[in-house]
Amino acid sequence: MDIDLAAFHFLRPLWLLLALLGIALPFAWNRARLSALRAAPVAPHLLKHLLITPDDPHRLRPIHLLAALLILGGLAAAGPTWQQDRPDFLEDRAPLILAVDLSPSMDASDMPPSRLEAVKHKLHDLIQRRAGAKTGLIAYAGTAHLVLPATQDPQLLDSFLQALGTGLLDAPGKDVVGVIEQAKRLLAAEESPGTLLLLTDGADVEQLDAVAASLKGSKLQVLVLAVGHEDGGALRDAEGMPRTDSSGRPVLGSFDAEGLKKLASAADAPLGSLTLDDDDLDWIELHAQQHLQAVSGDEQDVHWKDAGYWLCWPLALIAFFCVRRGWSVNWLAGLLLACGLGLPGAPVQAGALADAFFTPDQQGRWAFEHEHYPQAAAHFHDPYWKGLAAYRGADYQAALASFASVDTAPGYFYLGNSYAHLLKYPAAIAAYKQALKLQPQFPEAAANLALAIALQKDFEEQQEVAPQMEPDKIEFDKEPGKGKEGQMDAQKAASDALWLQNLTTSPAKFLQQKFRIQSTRRQAAGAQP
Repeated sequence: MDIDLAAFHFLRPLWLLLALLGIALPFAWNRARLSALRAAPVAPHLLKHLLITPDDPHRLRPIHLLAALLILGGLAAAGPTWQQDRPDFLEDRAPLILAVDLSPSMDASDMPPSRLEAVKHKLHDLIQRRAGAKTGLIAYAGTAHLVLPATQDPQLLDSFLQALGTGLLDAPGKDVVGVIEQAKRLLAAEESPGTLLLLTDGADVEQLDAVAASLKGSKLQVLVLAVGHEDGGALRDAEGMPRTDSSGRPVLGSFDAEGLKKLASAADAPLGSLTLDDDDLDWIELHAQQHLQAVSGDEQDVHWKDAGYWLCWPLALIAFFCVRRGWSVNWLAGLLLACGLGLPGAPVQAGALADAFFTPDQQGRWAFEHEHYPQAAAHFHDPYWKGLAAYRGADYQAALASFASVDTAPGYFYLGNSYAHLLKYPAAIAAYKQALKLQPQFPEAAANLALAIALQKDFEEQQEVAPQMEPDKIEFDKEPGKGKEGQMDAQKAASDALWLQNLTTSPAKFLQQKFRIQSTRRQAAGAQP
């Protein structure tokens, strides 16, 4: 634990007076004791011969333990701190919208294995670094399409990210204006300023004026991350083989460096490039944080971590000695107890000793704090904590059983999360709505409700165009009355189960069909491609 001495201070310095009292107390006691001896009605030169124990062999007295309690208690209550505290709602406050270019040129191999694969690998690392922060995903080429609204679930986001491919969009071009409009709608729903990250190898210079007009007066910050090199690279097909033209020469992917510079200028956006190390990730997070601070002024509201609770352990140890009779204290046992409290947690196992000193919920909380979630779920009796431990351990069925009996807003929130992980979106939507009914100011539940509604809507759109599978034709090769009687199950595949399976096992197919439906509807409505 590093301590920044330059930032060290006390949150409640007046409590230090209690520590000063603890320092002065032993001196005052010793002075009063000496004064009492001097006031004895015996001549000083005779007093030393009358005392049986003129020298006190006990260096440590109860007054010293009391002084230690006052000193440590005063320091703890004063709130020593040296590190800023960024609560979850502040750390995750800057939504980031990722826009990935799916043009054919993104299959170029100058960034092996391809530009698009390099982008997906880089964004995977970014998503893991931003775990818990709201991140959305947009795919674009000649048209822009929302893949996933801003979500705090990195696994869900990464699964859709890895499904992206250049074959998902047919329209040629680079519709950055459409991306900006999609991002503005997402941030309007979040009611928070955010950042749009464009990952592309070029730009449509004919859109530059429209890009500047679309961003005018908006709190949306745009970052442009260039993907590729000046010399380009060979395009590869789905099997990873180089594409060739009619003469057998490899087809090279384009990289429009000049267009990217013009796009960055039109959007008033910083321009970076994809790197092999994490410098580009640091660059993204730095600009996103600076933009949010510039817009919302979060730097004026600084919170500090109160580190006084670390002094609770020595306080408890001293108090343990204070309540003992006399001085017959087993110091070795106390030392072993103190060391045991500070040792790293080992896998929790129930036993007679643990059962004698700790309740099942206390044992469960210890296991939960040390991330032994299955053991924690087995120990807990409290249904909320039992469900939370099962949820953290990815046992969503057990979590459903526990949260079903918890009639609180957090209980319904995690009930909805469990349903969502099991792809039961209607039930998840109902649970989120109940959580918001009990606690209207619940931003996490509102965000997950919007995400579940969007996923359910996408699922229903797929149902509309799902192929209607006819039952297989059943023929009998025996005349009636001949052959064995038996029961034959015809193959049945309901469209909803089919599309649910496609969504679970192949997000790429789901996205491809979704993009086609959206493009068809836009064309039918007279929207520009």
